[in-house]
Amino acid sequence: MTFDTGFWLALPAALIWGGLLLLPWRPWSTREHLAASPEPLDLGDITALIPARNEAEVIERTLSGLRSQGEGLRAIVVDDQSEDDTAALASRHDFVRVIAGAPLPPGWAGKLWALEQGRGAVTTPMTLLVDADIELRPGMLAALLQHKRAQGLHYVSIMADLRRTSFWDRLLLPAFVYFFKLLYPFALSNSRNGLVAAGAGGCVLVDTAALEKAGAFASLRGALIDDCALARRIKSSGHRSWIGLSRDVISLRPYGTLDSIWQMVARSAYTQLYYSTALLLVLTAIFAAAYWLPIAALALGSPLALVALLAMMAAYVPTLRYYELPIAWALLLPLTGTLYLAMTWGSALRYWRGERSRWKNRQYASER
Repeated sequence: MTFDTGFWLALPAALIWGGLLLLPWRPWSTREHLAASPEPLDLGDITALIPARNEAEVIERTLSGLRSQGEGLRAIVVDDQSEDDTAALASRHDFVRVIAGAPLPPGWAGKLWALEQGRGAVTTPMTLLVDADIELRPGMLAALLQHKRAQGLHYVSIMADLRRTSFWDRLLLPAFVYFFKLLYPFALSNSRNGLVAAGAGGCVLVDTAALEKAGAFASLRGALIDDCALARRIKSSGHRSWIGLSRDVISLRPYGTLDSIWQMVARSAYTQLYYSTALLLVLTAIFAAAYWLPIAALALGSPLALVALLAMMAAYVPTLRYYELPIAWALLLPLTGTLYLAMTWGSALRYWRGERSRWKNRQYASER
């Protein structure tokens, strides 16, 4: 039997996507999911800790969402040198204490410095780390608490539902979650396997004692991907972590344009690769094999290319269904993957020019 050029072009993609579908930990699945609970719970053992920098447009929705969670919850907002009315708006809520943040010291990432300043004011057994642009629907905190107690967990985090209001949002934001789950399979992260640890920093319920034992935020001070770094610290200190999805944890951050999503991804994409040129080249080769070669092979009439592309789309369909999007969006996954690879290269180019990251009007220099 002889095989033509189309077969050999399609073979790597067929192996990649077929193998992905057969992995026992199912990284493409959306089974790790929590929905808001109607059962009211006493939340007196929880303090919400919120770093906020220029969040006047969203902070009241975030705090109103927390107020709706139930009785006993208290909140601390660390105003991180805001230039708008963030502090004034937060102080209107009677369950909120506002702490004026000090200037950012060298070597610290802004969010972690804000959290470190608020940490000392937390006196409850549990801490809810929540971003200032995250809204919890009523009953979501109760669901987190119930799941944490039922599974004997010390750290529970949720990937927020990102707003999808434009073509670019629908093309790229569900894929953001999809690629994150491929990189950090939730089933492995939620197991006792110490090699994989994932967290979603927008919404985290953690035992305060476990946070302290893990070194809290000072141990992560310069981390740009602080959520996964914290999850690793929690697991390595002997505690159990869990990450999942929810449509009841809502990101209020509007994107809408290719540029806004590009900036969000590029600020940390090369960090995910440990600033390694070799890993960047390996990633490029994988994307070429997975997305580009099967299209070339299909143009040559290869049946295996069609099989590979169908497997590629099948792996993405659960994510599209979870976010209530038509499965036809899976046809554009090669374009989506190409754009994410371009964002990663853009992140690397920034690093090589001396810029490690840029966010909230702050620039973090690379070590180069």
